[in-house]
Amino acid sequence: MKRILAALAAVVVLASVGTGVLIWRLSDAESPKYPEISAYSHGQTVRVGPYRYCEVLNPTKCAVFEHQGELPVTERGAVQLSVPPAIARAPWVLLRQYEDSDVVEEFRPNTRLAVTVPTVDAHRGKLTGLAVLLPTLIRLDGEEVPAPHAEWSVRTVWSQSGDDQATRNESR
Repeated sequence: MKRILAALAAVVVLASVGTGVLIWRLSDAESPKYPEISAYSHGQTVRVGPYRYCEVLNPTKCAVFEHQGELPVTERGAVQLSVPPAIARAPWVLLRQYEDSDVVEEFRPNTRLAVTVPTVDAHRGKLTGLAVLLPTLIRLDGEEVPAPHAEWSVRTVWSQSGDDQATRNESR
């Protein structure tokens, strides 16, 4: 009876170890090499990897992917931008691009994982895109200036909802 219980225990241990290794390998294969940001608006979510990613200590050595997310938006919604802890652990910059001018917000390390961005600004017009930047200091003409070593980009695509179309028809 003891041999049967010992054999059964060995099978359970081997099955547990095998399952753990399988889960570890599958999760490791699916994790992206570079961090991704996500943006949500109007029932749609887009996840995007970096547009450009350079080494911090050698900002001229870069991987350029030219990834740019596209997010449908309307005048009635806002964009919920989320960054992973890998980005939020460092100082990061959010560039909000509107039709008439841009807004730059800087966030200190470990302070923000998400930001709500209005799709329309009364003074700047409609939101045309967002960019998340990781700055690093470089020496330029003897002066230290911040320059992004990594960048993520989301372009907004304006959709006309039924309410927006009805408003346009009434104004004619």
